Amino acid sequence: MRIEQLEYVAAIARLGSFRRAAEELHISQPALSATVRNLEQELRVTILERGRSGAQVSDEGRDLLPRIIEAIEAIDRLRAAADDQHRSSRVIRIATVNAGTVPVLTPTAGAFRALHPDTRVELIGAQEAEIHSGLLEGRFDLGLVTALAGDDPHPELETVTLVRGRPVVCIRTDSPLAQLTTVSVKQLLSEPMVLMRSGYLMHRYVHRLFRGHEPAVYYTTDGGEMGKLLVAEGLGVTILPDFSISGDPLVRANVITWRPLADDTEVRLTLQRRRSAVHPVAARDLHRLFVERSGDYELAQAS
Repeated sequence: MRIEQLEYVAAIARLGSFRRAAEELHISQPALSATVRNLEQELRVTILERGRSGAQVSDEGRDLLPRIIEAIEAIDRLRAAADDQHRSSRVIRIATVNAGTVPVLTPTAGAFRALHPDTRVELIGAQEAEIHSGLLEGRFDLGLVTALAGDDPHPELETVTLVRGRPVVCIRTDSPLAQLTTVSVKQLLSEPMVLMRSGYLMHRYVHRLFRGHEPAVYYTTDGGEMGKLLVAEGLGVTILPDFSISGDPLVRANVITWRPLADDTEVRLTLQRRRSAVHPVAARDLHRLFVERSGDYELAQAS
């Protein structure tokens, strides 16, 4: 049974004529008649009675016609919903704390463009709380959020760990700290610091790391990308996850580098989306690509 068979029957019943229905549907009358006959044979019911004066719905057909119309309307609603989902997929919004730009965001965006060339991707820099609220309210499709080992995932969000790393000190390549194997808290206390603003994971981590000691904070900023730029200009050092620095264009240009902290805290880059939502196809594909690309990154780091 095909939907066009039901639509043909409904058209004939409405117009009372195979000829007029064939003209409206832009098919030949023999083809229309054969299609309806095949449906009747499949259902083992004569739906339409043919006569010289036209076509009439049979007694059995009158019982089936309301159900046929209901089926057509249900298919129409399904098509409309699919169209709405397709239109909503024209823009995919990713909220990010920026820490995952280098390892997964940039390569994933390129792969997604090849798969969905007509879909625009909006990247919104935001803090963790704003990302969570935006995901729950449907303003964002996906969120990239950092977390420390032991942090509880949001109960209403599906959370996947993409990358695991460690907090490190981001410094200029000509900094004396670049000569060290690891950097201690004591050594950091004598350096001008660029810190993330309150609301970012690295802000919380740094305050825990210094344990009441006050570093010489010269600048506070939103997100790791601006932090790296300030470091590159020689305005201070900052603390970021290693995966947000390794492979950065400023590292490749030998402007900045990083050194491990004397601390083994694990930091994770996670991908989040709302659990209860029906996600557009493009958003589901982007989620899958993030997971795949994160696996590629982990393999490259291991080798």
